Amino acid sequence: MDPLSDVLSLLRPRTAISAGLDAGGEWAIRFPAHDGIKFNAVMKGACWVSVDGETEPLRIEAGDSFLLTRGRPFHFATDMALPAIDSATIYDKAVDGVATCNGGGDFSLIGGRFSFEGDQAGLLFHALPAIVHVRDASNQAAVLRWALEQLAGELKQGSPGGALMADHLAQIMLLQVLRLWLASGKPSGWLGAMADPRLTRAIGAMHADAARRWKLADLAGLAGMSRTTFAERFREVVGQTPLDYLAGWRMRLAADRLHRSSDSIASIGFSVGYESEAAFSTAFRRLIGCTPMQHRRMLSA
Repeated sequence: MDPLSDVLSLLRPRTAISAGLDAGGEWAIRFPAHDGIKFNAVMKGACWVSVDGETEPLRIEAGDSFLLTRGRPFHFATDMALPAIDSATIYDKAVDGVATCNGGGDFSLIGGRFSFEGDQAGLLFHALPAIVHVRDASNQAAVLRWALEQLAGELKQGSPGGALMADHLAQIMLLQVLRLWLASGKPSGWLGAMADPRLTRAIGAMHADAARRWKLADLAGLAGMSRTTFAERFREVVGQTPLDYLAGWRMRLAADRLHRSSDSIASIGFSVGYESEAAFSTAFRRLIGCTPMQHRRMLSA
């Protein structure tokens, strides 16, 4: 798989579709803190969105999609000066999956939340800003527009198998928004590297064979760059050296296997490139902050 697919597969996203919103007139709604990533797509109208801790509200309009990545309380409003009602006031009374504010008719939005079964959600969160905003996303990508239309229908119709259909549609939208974000030229960190085919080749190779004794020259060759140029470019975009990135990816794979398998510490270490249990345990403790056995015990407690 490609590196983005690798990461999302490791995180094992699960989707919970929340009610859509249908609002009319002037309004303001306050939402509480949340787990995971919130996904929203505006179907009609416009409003402002602000996230606690961020300095400026963001204007969102029909066709826009955005992710809220920090789990902080947030605020939707047609006018940020309006007093806000608590979201539970209308969402607890949602009918057929849609909450109504002020009679509806002027603004509509579809929302969902992605939680992550994997233990390394920070790998994705830390690579994203608090609000990932893709303007006019539904017109930029036919697959996203189709998924939005299908999801709107699933929320309204309540057809058999609708929950599973909505879950897969929402995951398609998460991936498509990330693709559009990558194409915008704004990402940094490992996500930013996905916009550079040369760095993507090197990261993809590390992901595909994490146990290999990679050398800087090997990775630079895959990227079609000199060692010096590759090392400088990788550090500039990703924020760490190629071999530091490899060590971190190995530990993420190992942490996942410690959680989801009964394999021995030594065999897990060998699978990610360490020839002895002692060497693996030392590297794991340096990067994760505890020994592999301690990590396994914490996750199973």
